[in-house]
Amino acid sequence: MTPVLAFIPYFEPKSFSLGPFTLSIFGLFAAAGVYLAARLLAREAERRKLDSRPLLDVALWAVLAGVVVGHLVHVLFYHPEELSSPARIFQFWEGLSSFGGLIGGVLATLLFFRIRKIPIQPYADSYAIAVPAGWAVARIGCFMVHDHPGIHTTFPLAVAFPDGPRHDLGLYDAILLFAIAGLVYFLANRKLLQGKLLGVVAGIYGVFRFYFDTLRGRAGDVAYPDGRFIGDRFTPAQFLCVALIAFAIWRLWPRPASAGAQQATEPATGRRAR
Repeated sequence: MTPVLAFIPYFEPKSFSLGPFTLSIFGLFAAAGVYLAARLLAREAERRKLDSRPLLDVALWAVLAGVVVGHLVHVLFYHPEELSSPARIFQFWEGLSSFGGLIGGVLATLLFFRIRKIPIQPYADSYAIAVPAGWAVARIGCFMVHDHPGIHTTFPLAVAFPDGPRHDLGLYDAILLFAIAGLVYFLANRKLLQGKLLGVVAGIYGVFRFYFDTLRGRAGDVAYPDGRFIGDRFTPAQFLCVALIAFAIWRLWPRPASAGAQQATEPATGRRAR
């Protein structure tokens, strides 16, 4: 008798009705993730004796830019077939790429800090702690609605989809991001890799996410396959993963101490340095 493998049950949670409004499970977790990231960001900035007001001021702009850019990436790169209806590009509430949302939020934040003439580097480690945790919570929403089905598998963490067990990339991404959040928090508490934690986040996520996307369902296998490029091999996210890995290498690459830093570590001699 063939043994029956146990997989994570497939479920379809219902939406919540709040008067005339309907809140989906995905929307609930996405909102919770944004809220958590904002709270952690402000807390970490204050713990580092930084002014948290710029972070609160930029939060709304970052979220709005994330929604707009996330939707544009979704329709332009993941599902360009939907552009047969021109109005689709303006339906920002329908379809969102999390990677696109991240790009929009980053661009809005960089622009905001530049306009305000506030250096963003001191806040980098705060972002490294806050973003993975908030993103992980939002990814739970992706898992709850199973909108990232992978290929069929017998892997123990597979979800028992109606047509058989499959990888669920929303689940894997949530697990990965929680693990990254825990690692970065550990490093920050021990004052390791200070100023370089964003590189840690980008490098680990970039490598694992690139691999995860090789497990995504393809056209003819799933009902709503993602767009692919270069011989129908690579997803848009995989190109962005390469950019993340490059950023991580640049961020973590050892650099010689500047002349100012060297001077600051030299013992005082009573004479002006020349």
